[in-house]
Amino acid sequence: MLALDAGRPAQLEAAWRALCALPVADQLSLGFARSIGAKCHFGTYRQFSDTFSVLCRAIDPTPVPSFRGVPDHARALHLAAARTGVEAEAKKVLLDGVSDTLLEASVPTAYKSASSSLAVDWTDHETWSRARPQGDPQPANDPDASFGHAKRNAPGARDYLFFGYYAGVATMVRDEGGAPVPELVRRIALHAPCVDPAAVMVQTLLRLCRDGIALGDVLADCGYSNRLPETFAAPLRRAGANLVMDLHPGDRGPRGTFEGAIAANGALYCPATPEALLNLGPLKRGASEEEIAAHDARFAELTRYRFSALSAPDADGYQRVVCPAAAGKVRCPHKEASLALSYAHPSVSQPPAEPPRCCAQVSITVAPQVNEKTRQKHDYAGPSHRASYTRRTAAERTYASLADPSVGGIRRGWCRLFGVAKNTLMYALAVVVRNVRIVESFERRQAQEARAQSLGPTRRRRRRHQRDTPAPSEQLVPEDRSAPG
Repeated sequence: MLALDAGRPAQLEAAWRALCALPVADQLSLGFARSIGAKCHFGTYRQFSDTFSVLCRAIDPTPVPSFRGVPDHARALHLAAARTGVEAEAKKVLLDGVSDTLLEASVPTAYKSASSSLAVDWTDHETWSRARPQGDPQPANDPDASFGHAKRNAPGARDYLFFGYYAGVATMVRDEGGAPVPELVRRIALHAPCVDPAAVMVQTLLRLCRDGIALGDVLADCGYSNRLPETFAAPLRRAGANLVMDLHPGDRGPRGTFEGAIAANGALYCPATPEALLNLGPLKRGASEEEIAAHDARFAELTRYRFSALSAPDADGYQRVVCPAAAGKVRCPHKEASLALSYAHPSVSQPPAEPPRCCAQVSITVAPQVNEKTRQKHDYAGPSHRASYTRRTAAERTYASLADPSVGGIRRGWCRLFGVAKNTLMYALAVVVRNVRIVESFERRQAQEARAQSLGPTRRRRRRHQRDTPAPSEQLVPEDRSAPG
């Protein structure tokens, strides 16, 4: 952490030099130096490296031994057995516990319960190792890494393949309508790209619940919402989380029916809902105020056709919803009482000749499997969803601060250690240093705002506008009319 805070890379030599640069009193208090008699013995690089190896050996689920003179196939068989053993599972639990404890220790007590909302995301983390050529049976120097797809949304940036890990983070953000909080990383997940990142993040958040931290809003992009519901959405709902997601383009719009009602964007709508409203998507980036007002007006019209909740979901996830005409939002011939509504409400001109169950009954029971993949806290593409989902950019700011080159940003070559355990430990330490800086910056900014409010509004001093006068060298010389000619 001393090395990372000074902008140095995550290398053992840099950490050893950072310890050597400390005052002697600090080295003695940390145990890096020992006073024996009249002499002071300082820790050598070999002692520091051996201590780090002992630490990693205790938490590494897939150790990388050096098989000198051993055939390649024997080394590959040993690595495969190491990944499937009971000891490997126990060390994986221990590695997760060490990472979680380090991150939780970097969160001050005053902010541990300040918010229950989390923004989740993953990005690429290249390892120092290179992949072996195709057909080479010998594993790479970093056998835990694999090829992954790095996606870049910036204009002009191209997607590419990388060899390394996926680094997922869960960043704390303010609750809806809550006070500002420092954007601290509560949990990380470093794993090979061959593993589903959404499933790994779910296991990470469930560990957070087991530690006694309640889950509130979980904000995720379409990379998570596009996964199978049993992989991401369903386990988090059972844990008490409220999902706020961006839907994948393939999941938007009408996606089947249930008891005659149209399932679209995670909600149920009247069978007579206009198709143009059902295909209403999110606002484009950089939309003008006129476009936002027109979009919100169309969304308000769409909500009139949506089935309203009549009760909260029960223990098994079943919920009762009421027809929009029976709720007094739409005029429909199948509900004679709704025809007494004013013509300011939408009217169903062509109802189904044979009314389905959703039209024949006042309310229907919706099973938890309906819209299980796309159901979320707010109606998709609406103003409430748009205002809530903007908090997810905290995850992007987390990666930007970790990759900032002015503070020794994370990039390929930043950590030249092999294995998931060593890379996880170094990544966790970098996040701890980042959390400490975020807390200091947040408290300093809060103190400045409190001081400005205590002083009250300052009186702005009016500046007198003066006429611009030319420089002495540029002033005109008066003409001498007494001169001849």
